[in-house]
Amino acid sequence: MARNVQKRLGDVLFEQGVVTERQINEALRKREKGEKIGEALIRFGYCTDSQIVDALEKSLAIKRVNIQLLYIDEQVLKLLDEEFVTKAGIMPINIHGRRIVVATNDPLDFPTIENVRLRTGMNVETVLATKNDIATAISRYYGFNKTLKSLGIEVSEDKKPEEKFYEEMLNDTDNDDNESPIIQLVNQILLTAVKTGASDIHIDPTDIEFKIRYRIDGVLATERMLPKIILPKLISRIKVMSHMDITDTRKPQDGRIKTVIEGRPIDLRIATLPTVRGEKAVMRVLDLSRDNQGLDRLGLNDGERAIFDRLITRANGVVLVSGPTGSGKTTTLYAALDQLNRDDINIITVEDPVEIELEGINQVNVNPDIDFTFANALRSILRQDPNIIMIGEIRDKETAQIAVKAALTGHLVLSTIHTNSAVKTLTRLVDMGIDDFLVASSLSGVVAQRLVRLVCQSCAVEETPSKNEKEIFQRHGVDIKKVKRARGCPICGQKGYKGRTAIFEILDVNEEIIRMISNKAHEYEILEQAQKDGTKLLMEAGLEKVRLGLTTLEEIMRISLD
Repeated sequence: MARNVQKRLGDVLFEQGVVTERQINEALRKREKGEKIGEALIRFGYCTDSQIVDALEKSLAIKRVNIQLLYIDEQVLKLLDEEFVTKAGIMPINIHGRRIVVATNDPLDFPTIENVRLRTGMNVETVLATKNDIATAISRYYGFNKTLKSLGIEVSEDKKPEEKFYEEMLNDTDNDDNESPIIQLVNQILLTAVKTGASDIHIDPTDIEFKIRYRIDGVLATERMLPKIILPKLISRIKVMSHMDITDTRKPQDGRIKTVIEGRPIDLRIATLPTVRGEKAVMRVLDLSRDNQGLDRLGLNDGERAIFDRLITRANGVVLVSGPTGSGKTTTLYAALDQLNRDDINIITVEDPVEIELEGINQVNVNPDIDFTFANALRSILRQDPNIIMIGEIRDKETAQIAVKAALTGHLVLSTIHTNSAVKTLTRLVDMGIDDFLVASSLSGVVAQRLVRLVCQSCAVEETPSKNEKEIFQRHGVDIKKVKRARGCPICGQKGYKGRTAIFEILDVNEEIIRMISNKAHEYEILEQAQKDGTKLLMEAGLEKVRLGLTTLEEIMRISLD
């Protein structure tokens, strides 16, 4: 689409009704030396950064992007230095052949665009982003590289990285000095994790380097490889922050960090592990500012939501959420507690450890070191007159027995269990040593779940399913004409997926299921009855998400549901 390159920013803002002619003239007259008209208009309060970008997008048909969601290749950063992009207020984000893509909040600043062309020798394509997002991206990407250079990485040839590193370490005598290169490196690692929405940070030693890896949307990928010489100091800094023993490198340790990153409260659970190549550290990132605790955000459809609401609002009984590690079980339990939390209800949880602190709920950490186990904690909790009890996990016979007893004495018990499907949970409880009749009389329902990645809506393409794919859908009774394919673009980091949702298999233990459990019916017989009663299996729930265009068949098959 042709663009009117004769326009100026003030003209566009006036035409779009964002500012008046008087305000433009006043900003031009009073702006500081070297200040752009857009910056002056924002400073005087005549418009906002976002209003400028919106007006330019409508007038010039230039695409607007959210830089925080983009994957920016390190190679493009080498084409323009930090001093130039900071002064120009731009951010290089991608390279396409002989074309560099640059984010700016003023695509009509032709001198800057021409300067980029001369510096890079490439044609310039502009996309729109707010000034604040551009500044954050510059800090995130260029700041990381600057921190590495201060540690002696990528230094000049006349000084070895090791020499400069040890000079820094000799000067780094104060652990509370926020200018310390190691502290800056840890801060940058955490900032990147929060910006990319990572759930876990892995620091993995190899023979001569160590990896920094982030788990994003359930998939682990290497972000950087750094010289191993800085690993001990990095691990020590993490241990100091999480109140671990920095002198003990021979045994695993656990710790916790509560911090604020860019105004967002972040809870980090730290675990270190000694390996033959050095200490490994994993940091679980819990962004407490995210609005992800409500049932509306879990991915339940209307039918599933109705059954789930019915299960968790019963006066008593055991409701279990099942699935492998990392399938979102705890998130589902917290969403249920958030729904149930009222002044007239006494809710007590026992967890290992408490992941998210909820206002108005009594949360208890188990401590095996002093023999304060799930089972022992539950015995004490039952004397606290609870209406609802949440157990972090049922992992042994003793805990299961107390949970069943609590349900039979008028309590609602919510917990998780590691099984692959809802019906297999029944077998698991019996295998733990719980009598069939006790399972039948106490269990209200089981929610099995998995997390699947959402296909990126910016780059996904619709195609006709193949013959084999049609057979899979037909076998599960799903009629489909088109499927979405993941492609990959800057917004999803070339992965084809962005974000995750859950798929559910909900077993409502009705009278017929109770009878079958009591009569020791085989697992497959209970499964057949559950399907007759309307229970959708995980595979069917996943295929329904494919039919709606939310994910892909490849993603459903990746988690091996069939």
